[in-house]
Amino acid sequence: MLLLLCRTAVADDRPNVVLIMADDMGYSDIGCYGGEIETPNIDALANRGLRFTQFYNTARCCPTRAAFLTGLHQHMTGIGAMTETPKGPRDDKRPAYQGFLNRNCVTMAEVLGANGYHTYMAGKWHLGYHGKEKWPRQRGFDRFYGSIAGATSYFKPQRGRGVTLDNENLDPPTDPDYYTTDAFTDYALRFIEEQKDDKPFFLYLAYTAPHWPLHAREEDIAKYVGKYRDIGWDKLRQQRLAKQKELGIVDESTQLSMRDEGARPWSDLTDKQKQQLDYRMAVYAAMVDRMDQNIGRVVALLEERGELDNTLLMFLSDNGGCAEPYKDLGGGKFEDINNPNQSGAISYGQGWANASNTPFRKFKVFSHEGGISTPLVVHWPAGLKTKAGTITSHPSQLIDLMPTVLDVTGTQYPASFADHEIHPIEGNSLQPLLRGKEQPKSEWMFWEHSGHSAVRNGKYKALKPRKEDWQLYDLSTDRGETNNLASEMPDRVKSMAARWASWATSHQVK
Repeated sequence: MLLLLCRTAVADDRPNVVLIMADDMGYSDIGCYGGEIETPNIDALANRGLRFTQFYNTARCCPTRAAFLTGLHQHMTGIGAMTETPKGPRDDKRPAYQGFLNRNCVTMAEVLGANGYHTYMAGKWHLGYHGKEKWPRQRGFDRFYGSIAGATSYFKPQRGRGVTLDNENLDPPTDPDYYTTDAFTDYALRFIEEQKDDKPFFLYLAYTAPHWPLHAREEDIAKYVGKYRDIGWDKLRQQRLAKQKELGIVDESTQLSMRDEGARPWSDLTDKQKQQLDYRMAVYAAMVDRMDQNIGRVVALLEERGELDNTLLMFLSDNGGCAEPYKDLGGGKFEDINNPNQSGAISYGQGWANASNTPFRKFKVFSHEGGISTPLVVHWPAGLKTKAGTITSHPSQLIDLMPTVLDVTGTQYPASFADHEIHPIEGNSLQPLLRGKEQPKSEWMFWEHSGHSAVRNGKYKALKPRKEDWQLYDLSTDRGETNNLASEMPDRVKSMAARWASWATSHQVK
């Protein structure tokens, strides 16, 4: 029996909630975080809203989505590693690694839907594949259009990586103008426009851009071809850092981390290599650009309907820029870029991923700052009490978003749902910060993915890359993680490692 929660706010006064997530986009790719890619719509939201410079994700697509939607560390939801794929369920019997959302967690859509919100989703699900009981409609969303599996062709989603409307798999699109980023937005706007009452709504818009494969519209690519050939990733990192300092994203003392060891100096490449890498980066930039154009469409509809002011809108990325398959010249064959029948790792390469995460080390999968740091833009004219364009360095994380949304919508987190006991929520509401008040800091933060572990306590971060010893960094002066203090402060390393081990045990981390 569904536990209906009592409302604590009048429906007409409660804000809409729009959460927009980019996929595999780096910390510095968008303009308001230092990038040269044209993102005027996101930048406008940032200039009118609030930006976070120390907001953290889980370093990987599906664990981030699990934590984001539930307010729990991903292991407690059943997605401690990866989710199921079209090839089959995960062969892992441990509850924390089953590969789909368990019933001891509750999604943001389930809680808000039980409290009078319409709930819509468009884009990438990636939280369970085999069995419709694991799909969005069965986890609280009234409407859904997108990819159950995750990554897909942008031009022709097909077979196990096709698209789904509500609970029905669709045939591959035949429209030669089809592009997933546009289509996801089309359906998101349709869901809102088809709403027949004045109840508030929750929209989760989960773009696949700019996750590989490299697929972009020609008119968008044309804006960027040639832009990167002469500067390469080394100069691009320097340019982005300079802009980050100018914007106030990082302080003046910030230094670039060393170029990633998997990327050669740009000057060592041949002219042909530079030309092809310029094109790969141009396609990647075009994917981000197109996503921003579509975010502009969402904002325009909300404004047209008179609902923008009372809509809590958040934009973030699920992890740092993606270096997979760890080749500096990019993944896949060059001629497969923009091939509609390709949905694999046709990628922009390790050097560009390093630049995407300026000024940090590493990228997606790793628990270094480059893997777990995301831009977070919050826009809510009727509710934000901070000065327009404020930048906060308050350390926060994904599990804080569920309690924040519940707070601002006047919704109570349940102890049980659909006859299942629910894990207690783990994050801290950021509502005080949004209201311009003092925000209590999370004393401890923990990460683990694919054997890469980290724990943060105040300004110190202990980091343990897979198969390596614990390292220690002072993030107040060294977010680039260049100066390992472990040998100077062994007692702190030992105590932080012990605290991480205790957390790992309580969260069923392998």
